Amino acid sequence: MTSREIRQQFLDFFESKRHLIVPSAPLVAKNDPTLMFNNSGMAQFKDFFLGNGTPPSKRVADTQKCLRVSGKHNDLEDVGFDTYHHTMFEMLGNWSFGDYFKKEALAWSWELLTEVYKLPKDRIYVSVFKGDEKDNVPFDQESWDIWKGIVGDESRIILGNKKDNFWEMGDTGPCGPCSEIHIDLRSADEVAQTPGRELVNADHPQVVEIWNNVFMQFNRKADGSLEELPARHVDTGMGFERLCMAIQGKQSNYDTDVFTGTIAVIETLSGHTYTGKMDKSDVAMRVIADHIRAVSFAIADGLVPSNAKAGYVIRRILRRAIRYGYSYLGFTEPFMTKLVPVLADQFDGVFPELKAQQDFVATVIREEEIAFLRTLGTGLTRLDQIIGQLTTEGKSEIPGETVFELNDTFGFPADLTALVAREKGLSIDQAGFEKALAEQKARSRKDATTSAGDWIDVNEVDKIEFVGYDQTEVPAQIVKYRKVQNKQGTQYQIVIDPTPFYAESGGQIGDTGQLTVSNEQRTGEPVTIPILDTKKENDLSILITNDSRIEQLIADGSTQVTAKVDASRRTLTSSNHSATHLLHAALRDVLGTHVAQKGSYVGPDALRFDFSHFQKMTDAELEQVETIVNAKIRENIALDEKRNVPIEQAKALGAMALFGEKYGDFVRVITFDPNYSVELCGGTHVPATGQIGLFKLTSEGSVSTGVRRIEAKTSEGALALLNEQGAVLDQLKELLKAPKDVVKAVQALQEERNALLKKIETLENEKVQQVKEQLLNKVQTTESGYSTLVEQVSVPSADALKQLAYDLKAKVDNLALVLGADINGKPQLAVMLPDSLIQGKGLHAGQVVKDLARNIKGGGGGQPFFATAGGSDASGLPAALEQGRQVLNN
Repeated sequence: MTSREIRQQFLDFFESKRHLIVPSAPLVAKNDPTLMFNNSGMAQFKDFFLGNGTPPSKRVADTQKCLRVSGKHNDLEDVGFDTYHHTMFEMLGNWSFGDYFKKEALAWSWELLTEVYKLPKDRIYVSVFKGDEKDNVPFDQESWDIWKGIVGDESRIILGNKKDNFWEMGDTGPCGPCSEIHIDLRSADEVAQTPGRELVNADHPQVVEIWNNVFMQFNRKADGSLEELPARHVDTGMGFERLCMAIQGKQSNYDTDVFTGTIAVIETLSGHTYTGKMDKSDVAMRVIADHIRAVSFAIADGLVPSNAKAGYVIRRILRRAIRYGYSYLGFTEPFMTKLVPVLADQFDGVFPELKAQQDFVATVIREEEIAFLRTLGTGLTRLDQIIGQLTTEGKSEIPGETVFELNDTFGFPADLTALVAREKGLSIDQAGFEKALAEQKARSRKDATTSAGDWIDVNEVDKIEFVGYDQTEVPAQIVKYRKVQNKQGTQYQIVIDPTPFYAESGGQIGDTGQLTVSNEQRTGEPVTIPILDTKKENDLSILITNDSRIEQLIADGSTQVTAKVDASRRTLTSSNHSATHLLHAALRDVLGTHVAQKGSYVGPDALRFDFSHFQKMTDAELEQVETIVNAKIRENIALDEKRNVPIEQAKALGAMALFGEKYGDFVRVITFDPNYSVELCGGTHVPATGQIGLFKLTSEGSVSTGVRRIEAKTSEGALALLNEQGAVLDQLKELLKAPKDVVKAVQALQEERNALLKKIETLENEKVQQVKEQLLNKVQTTESGYSTLVEQVSVPSADALKQLAYDLKAKVDNLALVLGADINGKPQLAVMLPDSLIQGKGLHAGQVVKDLARNIKGGGGGQPFFATAGGSDASGLPAALEQGRQVLNN
C-alpha cells in the first residue's frame, strides 16, 4: 500500500463515520502568541476547545502539516540520527467537539488499524493514564474498561504516567488524559527474547507509538491548576510517517515511499549510496530528505528564510541540511533546490500549495544555498587564519568565544569548526562555546519574558461580535480581563462585546481609542480608559491598556462601557490598506502574474508591501506602478464588500487567496472594480478609492531571497511628503541663487567638486612620493641581512599609508617596516614583514599590529606579511613605534 493510499484510507474511513474532512492549516501559526509553528494536529482547533469559536462540524478529520523545531516540542537535533524523528511531519487526526468521547474514539482506532490496515493485533499495545495525585486527576478507569473489552488481554494494556499519558499543549491551555497505541515492528526472534510491553516508551526504534487518543477534559490555568472545559472533546493524532513504516513493513520511516523518492535523487546528485546505517553520508541524506520538506512547505505557506523569528528557524533548518551535504556528501554547488520538483509531484493533490509555487520555492532555496555556501567559504578562510595564528602561538585549542563568534557572526556552525579543527590537529573549547551560547539564550529569554494571569470572567456571552466594519463607537460590556507583565510593565488585557476595535491581523495594525466606563459606585463621574492597542489571540480580540483603574472599576461592578475607536487614525489606516490592494493589482499588471503578496504593514503613517519578484524594479516600472495606482484613486472606485461568501464562490469571483493563510468556509471579499482588484480580506477599507487622495512610493528594495518590498505613503502622509520635498527644493533654489534649471546647477557643482578632488589627489600623491624618498634614506640594514624602517609619517589617509608601505617594499628588498600616522587626530599603524621574518622567526604581521595597537587604544589585523590597525589615542604612536622597533630588531 502506498503512502498516498494510506492517507486516503484514513480520510475515507472517518468520512464514513460522518466526519467533515478539512484542509491542513499552514505551518506558521496565526494569531497564537504561544506558538511559532503549528506543532500538532490540534493547534488549528484550539479555539474550539477553549470555547472561543464554533467548529464547522462536531466531527472533523484531516491531515495536518506540523513542524517541531522550536520551544517545548523541538526535534531538530534528533533528525538524521534515528529512524523516526522529523522536523516537518504529517499528523492524521480525528476530532470530536462535544460529540463522541472515549468509547467511539478507541473502538474506531482499533477498527482502522486492524480491520482496514490489517496490522497484526498481537503486535499492538495500548496505554491508559494511571492518574496523578498532585493534579487531583484519577486513574482513567473508563479507558481501561473499553480497551479490556476490545483487546481482551490485559497484558497489552499499560498504565502510563503523566509524562506519557497526560497531553498538554503548553504551560497553559487545553489538556487531558490520553491513550496511546504502540506497535512492535521487530522480528519474531527479537520479540521472543524481549516482550514488546517492556519496550513501550523506551525509545526503541521498532517499538513505536503510532496513535494518540487525547481526551480533552481540562484547561491548565496560569497557576498550574486544572478546570473542566465547557464540553468534553476528543483530539487524536497519528504520525503518518510511522504509520507508513508499520504498514509497509519497513524498519525506518526513511525506507518508506514518503522519503525514498527524495533519497534516490540525493544518491544520484551526490554519487553516494544510501545504506540506512549511521554512517555520516547516511545521516546527511536523512537530514536533507527531512529538511527539504520542512523548508519547502514553509516557503509555500508564505514564510521566507530571514534573520528574525520564524524566518530564522527556517533558515537554520535549511543551513543545517546544506552543511551536512557540504561536509559529508561533497556538495559545493546548490543541490537542495533540485529536490523541490520531487516533493511538488509527490504531494500534488494533498498539499497543492507547493506545486502551485514550485518555481518560486525552488528559486528561494537556490539563492539561500548560494549565499550560505559563500558563507561557508568565508568561514573556512577565517578559520584557517585563526588556526594559523594559534599554531604560531603553540596553542592547540580554539577558544569557546571564538567558536561562538564564528557561529554567531559568520554563520559558521560549531560542529563544522570542530571537524576542521580536528583535521588540523586542534580541538575546540566545547564548554566555553556552550557557555557563550547559553548566555546569549538567557539574554534572549529575558528580553522576551511575558507572564499572564488567568482570565477573570465578568459577563458571560455566547460569542464576541465585531461591529467595526460599520461602527467606531458602540455601547458594550466587559466580558473578561487579565493582568499581564511584560517589558512595557504591567498591562491589562480586556475583552468586550460587541467590539468596534479591529485587532491586528493581515498586516493591519490594531485600533487604538478609549473605553468610557460608568463609575456610579464611587464618584458617579465616568472614567476614560485609554486603549493602546488591539491584538488577536486565538481568534479573540483583546484590548490593551496600562491604566490600572480598570481593575478597581470592574471590582466595583462597573462593566458597562462606551467603546470608541480613534476614528481619524482608523481612516488613515484604511486608506493605506485599500492602497495596498490597488498596489498589488498594479504590480501584477506591470511585472506579471507571478507577483504574490508575501507580507505587509498597514498603519496610519505608511504602508509596506512585500511581494514575490526576483529582481530590482526599474525606475520606469516604479513610475508605471505609481501612475496606475493614482489613476485608480482618481477614478473614485466604490468599495464592493461582500461578507460571508462561500469560499468556492469567492474564488469563482476571481478573489486572490494568499498562500499561508487559513480561510474558513465563508470569507469576506473586497473588490475595487471586478476587472482590477478582487481579494479575500478581513481588514478595514475606504468606501471609495478617492478617499485615499494620493499615493506616493518612497522606496523599493530586497527583503530576502525572491521577495521585494515597496514602501509608500497615502493621503495626509503623501501630501506631507510632497510638501517636505517642495520645501527642500525651495531651499536648494535659494542656495543656488534661483537658477532656471536646478538639476543643471547641481551637476555643475558636482563637476567642479570632482575637478578639485582630482587636484587634491594629485597634490597628495606628490607629497606621498616626497615622503617615500625621504624614508628611503632612513632604511637600516640588520646583521641578519634584512632591512628595517620604523617611522611616523604625515599622510592624508589610511589608503595613502597602505600605498606608501607597498611602494617602499617595491623599492627595498627584504624590508620589514612599521609606519605610524596621525590622520586628522586618528592614529593609524601599518606593518610589513618579509618572508625571512615570517618563516625564520614565526612572526605574523596581523599579530604584531594587534599588539602594537594597544598603545593607541585600538585594534587591527591582516595577513602574515601585511596588516593595519586604527585607534583612538594618537598620543600612543611614539610608544607603538618604539615597541615595533624592538620587535623587528630582536
